[in-house]
Amino acid sequence: MKAVWNGTVVAEAPKEDLIYIEGNWYFPKSAISPEFYEPSDTQTVCPWKGTASYYTVNVNGSKNQDAAWYYPEPKASAIDQVKKDFTDHVAFWRGVEVAE
Repeated sequence: MKAVWNGTVVAEAPKEDLIYIEGNWYFPKSAISPEFYEPSDTQTVCPWKGTASYYTVNVNGSKNQDAAWYYPEPKASAIDQVKKDFTDHVAFWRGVEVAE
């Protein structure tokens, strides 16, 4: 699977390494290309997964603010519900396309 933004692959991993939660594919942190990510101060709270942190995706100087998110400390009950530990796995939105 690949995550592509602005014509550049910003994450890539075999499908079996990803976790599918609520319509989003979560890539393991090892699958992202760190040169395309800038930490963001943005955080949001999901009532069942916990507090999400964000990255801004930056490809060749074009920034996509808060286009990637992850859960540094998901709730234990969420891990139990998903049946996989998705700590630090990264998901995308805001025009980042995820496809096989």
